Amino acid sequence: MVLILKNVKFEGPGTILDFLIDKKIPYKVVELGDGEYPMHLEDYDTVIMMGGPMAIYEMDMYPFLKKAESIINWAITSKKRILGICLGAQMIAHCFGARVYPGDKKEIGWYDIELTNEGLLDPCMRALAKHPQTGDVWKRFKVFHWHGDTFDLPKDAVRLASSNLYENQAFRIGESIYALQFHIEVNKELLTEWFKDDPSSQDVLREYDEIRTEYVGRANQFYCKFFEVNP
Repeated sequence: MVLILKNVKFEGPGTILDFLIDKKIPYKVVELGDGEYPMHLEDYDTVIMMGGPMAIYEMDMYPFLKKAESIINWAITSKKRILGICLGAQMIAHCFGARVYPGDKKEIGWYDIELTNEGLLDPCMRALAKHPQTGDVWKRFKVFHWHGDTFDLPKDAVRLASSNLYENQAFRIGESIYALQFHIEVNKELLTEWFKDDPSSQDVLREYDEIRTEYVGRANQFYCKFFEVNP
C-alpha cells in the first residue's frame, strides 16, 4: 500500500495518483498540512512525499514537517520504497544529514535536466529519459520546476540529474529511495491551480499542452519501474 503525504492541498499527486488507480495499487492520501497523520504505518510498503511552498528549515513555523520527518525516518529505517518530489526530495536529503538551503535563483517553469552517467544507468531515470513514442533515450529533456531551495548531495547518494541552475536535481540512495527536485507528476489541473494568479499561466499551459503526451508517457514509464509493475 502506498502512503502519499501532502503538505498543502494544491500540491497533490497528479499523475502519480492516476497511475495508482489505473494499476489498481492501493493508496492513502494524508493531508499533513491539515493536521492528519497516518495510522498503522506498518501497512505501507511505499511512502511518497509531495511538495509545498514551505522550507525544510522552517519546521518551527510548520510543525507538520516534523511529522513528515519522522515518517520518512521510519521509512528509511524500515527499508521502505520512498519517493520525494520537490520539498519531499529536500526532506529526504535532510533526513540523510544533508544541508537544505535557499538557492541563488528560483527555478520556475519548463527547463531541461541532464542525466548523469549514473542516471543513464539507473532503471527509473532511464525509463523517464526514454521517449514514449520513439523509444530513444534522451540524456537531456524538459521537466517542470518550481523551487527556490536546494540541497547538498547526501553521503552515499548517487546524483542522477542536474540542470543549468542546480547541480542536484535527482538522486538515489540504495535501490529504492528516489528524490526528484522537479515535478514529474504535474497535469493540467495542477498547473492551472498553481498559475491561476500568474501572468505567465498561458505560456506554461501552452507548453504543457504541446508536450503532454510525451510528458505523461515519460512519467508513467518512471512509475512502472519505481513501483515494479508492468506497463
